[in-house]
Amino acid sequence: SFYQTGVMKCPDGVLVAELREACDYLCINFNASTVKCRDLSALLHELSNDGARRQFEGFLEELVLPAMVACAQGGERECHIVVLADDDIVDWDHENPPPMGEEYSQILYSSKLYRFLKYIENRDVAKALLKERGLKNIRIGIEGYPTCKEKVKRRPGGRSEVIYNYVQRPFIQLSWEKEEGKSRHVDFQCVRSKSVPNLSAPGGGGPAWTGVPSTPQVDELDRLNGPTPSRLLPLLPDYSQ
Repeated sequence: SFYQTGVMKCPDGVLVAELREACDYLCINFNASTVKCRDLSALLHELSNDGARRQFEGFLEELVLPAMVACAQGGERECHIVVLADDDIVDWDHENPPPMGEEYSQILYSSKLYRFLKYIENRDVAKALLKERGLKNIRIGIEGYPTCKEKVKRRPGGRSEVIYNYVQRPFIQLSWEKEEGKSRHVDFQCVRSKSVPNLSAPGGGGPAWTGVPSTPQVDELDRLNGPTPSRLLPLLPDYSQ
């Protein structure tokens, strides 16, 4: 009926999400003018996802990407971005900053992005889009962020402790590298053999044969391209005589 009237009615028993997939497959615009259904909640949900995707694409280019570039130019391999409202004020004590490493976070002042990320559905859309763009280890959520000091406590010995006021704000954490802490190469531990002064007599000099050759730290490709251990054994010095 769509090709005759320009309107597609969602049949009973068919999910709106399934109808959306069919429209994408047939290259039919999915909007309130072309699709009619009784389940308005599901229809509006799909339309909201479309709007959220378009909106976050703008946020990504204008706000998020410059913050990631700043981290990359500083030699970082990941980025933690905290989104504050336009009227949020951050006032830290320089001598006693927050103890959780918040000073390494990138701060974005954007009430629009803050409001956008308040909804878990929008965070899911944003995470899917970032994954499509090749980013890894993506986490988007809400966390407490210290804005200003609330009071100062004096500890024994004259040490002071600053109590900060925390507000709940969205954050985006991601990486553009592979899994953190995993190298692309395999390293083997170098085992050093003990030595005695002499092999021919007790207390003599010279290296002692431990029975197991020490293995240097090598690149995995060198190990694969080099001779096999069985071919290396004849090249080892014979200390048994």
